[in-house]
Formats: sequence, C-alpha cells, structure tokens
Amino acid sequence: MSPCPRRHWLAEAYPRFAVPYFVYDVYAMFLCHCHRGRVKGHEVAPAPSPRATAATFLRKDLLMVLHHAAMVLVCFPVATLWRQGKGDFFLGCLLMAELSTPFVCLGKVLILYDLQHTALHKLNGLVLLVTFLGCRVLLFPYLY
Repeated sequence: MSPCPRRHWLAEAYPRFAVPYFVYDVYAMFLCHCHRGRVKGHEVAPAPSPRATAATFLRKDLLMVLHHAAMVLVCFPVATLWRQGKGDFFLGCLLMAELSTPFVCLGKVLILYDLQHTALHKLNGLVLLVTFLGCRVLLFPYLY
C-alpha cells in the first residue's frame, strides 16, 4: 500500500503556531500567578522577590510547565522534522484532544464574571462535556 500523497496544510502550520503559544501560555500563567491575589480581591501584600515568586509558581504548576516544555522541546521537533511528511492522521487525532480547551476557558471566564447561572454557561458546559468526551476520552479507544 502506498502512502497518501496529499498532505494537510494544518499538519504543517499548527506546530509552528503552537510553539509561540506554549511559550506565551507559560508566561500568562506566571502573570496570573503573580496577580491572583488582586483578582480575587485579597489585600495586596508586599511583593515577594522575583525568585521567590518563580519558585512558588513552579511548585504550584510544575506539571503544567513541564507539559508545555515537552510540547516545545519534544513534540515540535517530532511533528516538524522527524515525521518526514508522514502521520498527518495521527497528528490530527492528537490535536483533536485540544478541541475542548476553548470551552474550558470560556467556562472560567463566565465564572469570573459571575455568569455561571446563565443559559450560556449551561450550553458551554454541555458543549465542553461532548467535546471532552468525544475528543479526549472516546477518540483513543476508537483508534485502538
């Protein structure tokens, strides 16, 4: 059986988009960590040293930072260099796992604005449930 001659443009474009996103996301998580007290309405305490702030952030979010680092340092080279034009289907399946992420973020924004009792929040929860179930839970047993 010969390999599929057509390549999907998204399999080439997404990894190049993802690297700056993952770097930005770690920086954004760090900024959220730094400003979390003010967002929740706590009193503003004297700012700890940058080293102490970074240490606290890493202690709290180490797994997420390691996940982002692995995506940049391992998955990006695999997706762009080592697969040599093969595996668009499998790369697409892995990327489908991220389809539920915007709905997770929207849910957090709605809660932040105290809109968790609205129809939009309920609809978002339903869409999140369906996309999470389909793209993160049921996709991989289906592939097996």
